[in-house]
Amino acid sequence: MAPPEGTCAINPDHLASLLPALRTLCSLLKKSKTKGMIIGGVAASLLGRPRMTADIDATVLLDEDSIGHFLDQALAHGLIPRITNPSAFAKRSAMLLLKHDDSGTPVDVAQSRLPFEQEAIARARQVDVGGFSVPLPTPEDLIIMKAIAHRPQDIEDIRGIVVCQPKLNVGRIRKEVTALAHALDMPDLWNDIAGLFMDKSKKKKRKRSAK
Repeated sequence: MAPPEGTCAINPDHLASLLPALRTLCSLLKKSKTKGMIIGGVAASLLGRPRMTADIDATVLLDEDSIGHFLDQALAHGLIPRITNPSAFAKRSAMLLLKHDDSGTPVDVAQSRLPFEQEAIARARQVDVGGFSVPLPTPEDLIIMKAIAHRPQDIEDIRGIVVCQPKLNVGRIRKEVTALAHALDMPDLWNDIAGLFMDKSKKKKRKRSAK
């Protein structure tokens, strides 16, 4: 059952198995002074409806020359590569495939390359999750990233964020998604999610009419 609109609160209980790896990753970002944020299913379930996810996704500001040093620091924190020659793979794909050694939790760290992603990292906010600080995107930025990914689960994640976040800047979401749709030649990006915001607007109108 979905929580009532506007009453969602950050609750990490459903992510208990991921918390050790999440704590380690956040410690790595802080101690290495790497700007980044947690995204993917973890962020979606903290900012929207809680859901299970098996891995942790992050996006960071990390240039190619810094990959080797970042990997060394990751190893020191107990985050080990999941593949051989991770530096070469990262330079090709802009992705570091890691694993939390103690728990086995997969950790995917993407290098931010789009200007929007870099701006989103600058807007990220620190949120207390289970007694430690986690950098999360704004709800608007997470919705925009989910709109770009555009898988069925991403659409459901957007739906959950819309339900749980009553003060979304829908105008900025529409503007960013429309611009990215044009740049990525994906014209239906906004149209495919616009109805989720319309449903919310209708609910607000019904509540006002009932008073």
